[in-house]
Amino acid sequence: MDTKLLLDSRHFNITLDRLCYQLIENHHQFDHTVLIGVQPRGIYLSERIHKRLTEIIGRKDIRHGILDITFFRDDFRRRDEPLVPSATQIDFIIEEKNVVLIDDVLYTGRTIRAALDAILAFGRPRNVELLVLIDRKFSRQLPVQADYIGATVDAITSQKVKVEWAEQEGKDQVILYTPVKS
Repeated sequence: MDTKLLLDSRHFNITLDRLCYQLIENHHQFDHTVLIGVQPRGIYLSERIHKRLTEIIGRKDIRHGILDITFFRDDFRRRDEPLVPSATQIDFIIEEKNVVLIDDVLYTGRTIRAALDAILAFGRPRNVELLVLIDRKFSRQLPVQADYIGATVDAITSQKVKVEWAEQEGKDQVILYTPVKS
């Protein structure tokens, strides 16, 4: 398997800090802003962003939730095996709030389209922004663009981007790889 390291642990953390400071520039004290991580892997990024923002601005009341999009996906009925939804945990009102959707990799845009549909079940936000750790900019199938981008990668369709989290895989890093065909 051909692999390339896109972000090592050090650059990973620098990138997370930069994203947090960009959010602070635009949302100041987060009085009218909520953070929502998209299941399954966007939740790791959203938890890290939430934790770091709390440390930087010294507020423990920044609203943070996680959103399951399983039944809002456009490939929902195309799978052979039944889908198992993840948890949605949004215990606040998003009506007239600035919502920052957070996901690890922006690829085709279909996950974000599903997240936008799902979020409307919780009310009508004032504004929705998108934060992603990695943007695969040449792979879009829908007109979706991130407002906050950790890193951009040019990858061909056969390549995959994998974000590894210390909490899951034991190390923070982002790799680009080509899967071995069997």
